[in-house]
Amino acid sequence: MTDSHQMLLISFTDRAAGRSAYEEALGLPGLRQAALVERSAEGLLDVPESHVQGAGRATAGGGLVGGLLGLLGGPMGVFLGTAAGAALGGAAENRQALEGGAGLIVLSSRVDEGASLLVVELHESSPRPGDDLAERHGGTLERMPAKEFAARVRSAEKAAGEPRPPS
Repeated sequence: MTDSHQMLLISFTDRAAGRSAYEEALGLPGLRQAALVERSAEGLLDVPESHVQGAGRATAGGGLVGGLLGLLGGPMGVFLGTAAGAALGGAAENRQALEGGAGLIVLSSRVDEGASLLVVELHESSPRPGDDLAERHGGTLERMPAKEFAARVRSAEKAAGEPRPPS
């Protein structure tokens, strides 16, 4: 199998198994991000765990580049350049976080009361590690190309933003 950008959606009827699988998922090869979505017995939705590979890099990198460019303007230039670069990097990370949150909202309907869903975005060169993870923790795995998942999220966002016709 060639390297492919995938979303792994692993459902668990036991929330403890989902948490255990989340910890193990952080070591999957090609991991980009992971999140655990749980629904309590009362129906409340929670995202107790989430991880984004390289979080903070855009903010730190932007600040560093801005600071280096600011060297041309002296001490005040370094200060202003660092602040502007960090702000731009932070904005990029914030946009990514909002997109990830929309994806979790779309998936929330898949989580039954008292259950959990592990969502993993990764580049897979082999399906075996993801398959083994789901099997070891008693989860049900659905694999979806990341492009297809992104299209579903955009479609849901568009539908949510459209006014509803009068009933």
